[in-house]
Amino acid sequence: MENLRTINILLVEDNPGDVRLTQEVFKEGKIKNILHVVMDGEEALDYLNKRGKYTTAETPDLVLLDLNLPKIDGREVLEEIKNTPKLKRIPVIVLTTSDAQADILKMYDNHANCYITKPVDFSQFMNVVKSIEDFWLTIVKLPSQN
Repeated sequence: MENLRTINILLVEDNPGDVRLTQEVFKEGKIKNILHVVMDGEEALDYLNKRGKYTTAETPDLVLLDLNLPKIDGREVLEEIKNTPKLKRIPVIVLTTSDAQADILKMYDNHANCYITKPVDFSQFMNVVKSIEDFWLTIVKLPSQN
């Protein structure tokens, strides 16, 4: 059955090129979605906790999280998400350049829903984001945030 509701996605990414590519893939996608973008970990936590300029922000249905972020890194962001009762059910996809085994283990220990190493090749990156859309927005049943 087709998903009729709009999916809110929070992209936590400090690389403008990766933001643009991700926006393009989701804009052309099959599933109606709104992609919100924040550029650092502090902003991500403000968004998720509805602080500052984000007091009216929608709780995301899905978070795409880079690890190596300014201010507060993605490792800390994931830990706070999964340790906060109102946020812990939000699926978090770690999408990062790090392929360090220590990072992979730590992210799964902190309950990341999946860990994807970003390809450096443009077309492969687009394919990865498209695969995320196909799987997480088409196949997976996301928890309602209402």
